[in-house]
Amino acid sequence: MTGSCLRGSELSLNPRLREALDDLRGRHLHRRRRVVAEWPQDAEGAVAIVEGSHRTVFCSNDYLGLAHHPRVIAALRDGARRFGVGSGASHLVTGHGIEHHALEEELAAFTGRERALLFSTGYMANLGIATSLLRRDDQVLEDRLNHASLLDAGLLSGARFSRYAHCDAAAVETRLSELESATALVMTDGVFSMDGDVAPLDALASVVQAKQAWLMVDDAHGLGVLGQHGRGTLEHFGLDARQVPILMGTLGKALGSFGAFVAGGEDLIEYLIQRARTYIYTTATPPAVASATRMALRLIDEESWRRERLAANITRFRNLAQRAAIELTTSRTPIQPIVLGTAARAMAVSEALWQRGFWVAAIRPPTVPEGSARLRITLSAAHRDEQIDGLIEALAEALGQARESP
Repeated sequence: MTGSCLRGSELSLNPRLREALDDLRGRHLHRRRRVVAEWPQDAEGAVAIVEGSHRTVFCSNDYLGLAHHPRVIAALRDGARRFGVGSGASHLVTGHGIEHHALEEELAAFTGRERALLFSTGYMANLGIATSLLRRDDQVLEDRLNHASLLDAGLLSGARFSRYAHCDAAAVETRLSELESATALVMTDGVFSMDGDVAPLDALASVVQAKQAWLMVDDAHGLGVLGQHGRGTLEHFGLDARQVPILMGTLGKALGSFGAFVAGGEDLIEYLIQRARTYIYTTATPPAVASATRMALRLIDEESWRRERLAANITRFRNLAQRAAIELTTSRTPIQPIVLGTAARAMAVSEALWQRGFWVAAIRPPTVPEGSARLRITLSAAHRDEQIDGLIEALAEALGQARESP
């Protein structure tokens, strides 16, 4: 009886799912996963073997090439030998190891905060912040182009949710002035993941402080990259923990590892330990991953040439693109989008680059607004001059062909 009911439910469900999938395919919005077989170590993450052939990768967030650093790999291997593969439980049961604890202390020192707290992903960290700190009568204000994890966090918090115009500190000031006595949390990306532009954190911090609200910055794409010492967008603007009391950072981008953290004052971190459901009710990341992340954090300081090389690669790419009449945005970060408009055009140019040996992802709605489908090119310290030169040549050809197509 139960089996037949399940089969009937599945049969009634399938047509609806097929219709939705067919609709996505018809609008060039269906996504597929490419299977990576290997990352050759001598390429430091700039080249992958994908679906049987080598491709130069210009869509990874491994901005400093640390995911393939021999010392980071060795730290992961040694950590696995000492602690095993998994953590076995949540941080509040048996999952919080000495490597996790040391990493939290080092992240706190790195960001200039009293304490830091590890989360399994940036998505879970953002959800944990918003859902534990906000109440129903509170207000959460978010940049219109925030990452999906920030937007979802605000919506799921249960607080009154609204979005403000992109990077518009004046709009935030106006909105906060209208709130009367409500507690408000302003959440923003430090570097916006699809456009590569930097939030006006200095102006936002000034407005939010004046209105006695809270400012939270998701610096997933700034940490390790921006600032004289790689401390991210807060260092870039010269902001401290008093001006930005809540900082979230991820470990799977410039640090080349996995996971995320929240950094802030003693009370904030202790409160999150007690109340953040996405921290309490999930298995801790493997201790070996924490070992690898500790090494990556050390290398950000020891190998500052990686940030210098990344900056040089960004400049080279932009200068060559300008000479080739390739239209770019104003981004000065490793994220260099080329907005193409339609999903069909973005897919066509991405596929043309793939055929020429370059892996550049096409980003389409709903990740970006309708009419702004794009290539999201990301640069790394691992890229060599000839790889960037080759990408520009292939881009010019692919874009020229796209313009000629009906």
